[in-house]
Amino acid sequence: MDIELIKEFVKPEMLILIPVLYFLGVMIKNTLIVKDKFIPLTLGVLGILLAVIWVLATADINTNKDIFMAIFTAITQGILCSGASVYVNQIIKQSQKVE
Repeated sequence: MDIELIKEFVKPEMLILIPVLYFLGVMIKNTLIVKDKFIPLTLGVLGILLAVIWVLATADINTNKDIFMAIFTAITQGILCSGASVYVNQIIKQSQKVE
Protein backbone atom coordinates (compact mmCIF):
# COMPACT_ATOMS: atom_id res chain seq x y z
CA MET A 1 0.00 0.00 0.00
CA ASP A 2 1.36 3.34 -1.00
CA ILE A 3 0.85 6.57 0.97
CA GLU A 4 -0.35 8.24 -2.25
CA LEU A 5 -3.04 5.59 -2.60
CA ILE A 6 -4.27 6.36 0.91
CA LYS A 7 -4.34 10.08 0.10
CA GLU A 8 -6.34 9.34 -3.05
CA PHE A 9 -9.16 7.54 -1.27
CA VAL A 10 -9.22 9.00 2.25
CA LYS A 11 -10.51 12.54 2.60
CA PRO A 12 -7.79 14.87 3.92
CA GLU A 13 -9.94 15.79 6.92
CA MET A 14 -10.23 12.11 7.83
CA LEU A 15 -6.51 11.34 7.77
CA ILE A 16 -6.34 12.26 11.46
CA LEU A 17 -8.44 9.17 12.19
CA ILE A 18 -5.58 6.86 11.18
CA PRO A 19 -3.24 7.73 14.09
CA VAL A 20 -6.21 8.13 16.44
CA LEU A 21 -7.41 4.61 15.63
CA TYR A 22 -3.86 3.27 15.85
CA PHE A 23 -3.46 4.63 19.38
CA LEU A 24 -6.93 3.42 20.37
CA GLY A 25 -5.89 -0.05 19.15
CA VAL A 26 -2.73 0.10 21.26
CA MET A 27 -4.78 1.16 24.29
CA ILE A 28 -7.31 -1.62 23.73
CA LYS A 29 -4.53 -4.19 23.41
CA ASN A 30 -2.79 -2.98 26.58
CA THR A 31 -5.97 -3.01 28.66
CA LEU A 32 -6.98 -6.52 27.52
CA ILE A 33 -10.60 -5.39 27.13
CA VAL A 34 -10.87 -7.15 23.77
CA LYS A 35 -9.14 -10.27 22.49
CA ASP A 36 -6.43 -9.53 19.91
CA LYS A 37 -8.39 -11.15 17.09
CA PHE A 38 -11.26 -8.70 17.62
CA ILE A 39 -9.16 -5.51 17.71
CA PRO A 40 -9.38 -4.87 13.91
CA LEU A 41 -13.16 -5.31 14.02
CA THR A 42 -13.40 -3.02 17.06
CA LEU A 43 -11.29 -0.40 15.28
CA GLY A 44 -13.55 -0.72 12.24
CA VAL A 45 -16.62 0.03 14.32
CA LEU A 46 -14.86 2.91 16.11
CA GLY A 47 -13.65 4.28 12.77
CA ILE A 48 -17.16 4.26 11.35
CA LEU A 49 -18.59 5.90 14.48
CA LEU A 50 -15.96 8.65 14.46
CA ALA A 51 -16.52 9.19 10.74
CA VAL A 52 -20.30 9.40 11.31
CA ILE A 53 -19.74 12.09 13.95
CA TRP A 54 -17.51 14.06 11.56
CA VAL A 55 -19.91 13.73 8.63
CA LEU A 56 -22.93 14.75 10.69
CA ALA A 57 -21.04 17.72 12.12
CA THR A 58 -19.88 19.01 8.74
CA ALA A 59 -22.51 18.04 6.15
CA ASP A 60 -25.57 19.94 5.06
CA ILE A 61 -28.23 17.26 5.02
CA ASN A 62 -31.41 18.42 3.32
CA THR A 63 -32.62 15.57 1.11
CA ASN A 64 -32.74 11.79 1.13
CA LYS A 65 -29.85 11.82 -1.31
CA ASP A 66 -27.79 13.80 1.20
CA ILE A 67 -28.62 11.28 3.94
CA PHE A 68 -27.53 8.31 1.83
CA MET A 69 -24.37 10.10 0.73
CA ALA A 70 -23.52 10.93 4.36
CA ILE A 71 -24.04 7.30 5.39
CA PHE A 72 -21.92 6.03 2.49
CA THR A 73 -19.16 8.54 3.18
CA ALA A 74 -19.04 7.75 6.89
CA ILE A 75 -18.94 3.99 6.40
CA THR A 76 -16.35 3.99 3.63
CA GLN A 77 -14.08 6.56 5.28
CA GLY A 78 -14.33 4.77 8.64
CA ILE A 79 -13.39 1.44 7.07
CA LEU A 80 -10.52 2.94 5.05
CA CYS A 81 -9.09 4.74 8.09
CA SER A 82 -9.36 1.72 10.35
CA GLY A 83 -7.79 -0.46 7.66
CA ALA A 84 -4.92 1.99 7.31
CA SER A 85 -4.37 2.03 11.08
CA VAL A 86 -4.20 -1.78 11.19
CA TYR A 87 -1.83 -1.65 8.21
CA VAL A 88 0.44 0.79 10.07
CA ASN A 89 0.38 -1.50 13.09
CA GLN A 90 1.42 -4.46 10.96
CA ILE A 91 4.24 -2.49 9.32
CA ILE A 92 5.59 -1.62 12.77
CA LYS A 93 5.28 -5.22 14.01
CA GLN A 94 6.85 -6.73 10.91
CA SER A 95 9.75 -4.26 10.88
CA GLN A 96 10.66 -5.31 14.44
CA LYS A 97 10.87 -9.01 13.58
CA VAL A 98 14.31 -10.56 13.36
CA GLU A 99 14.73 -13.00 10.50
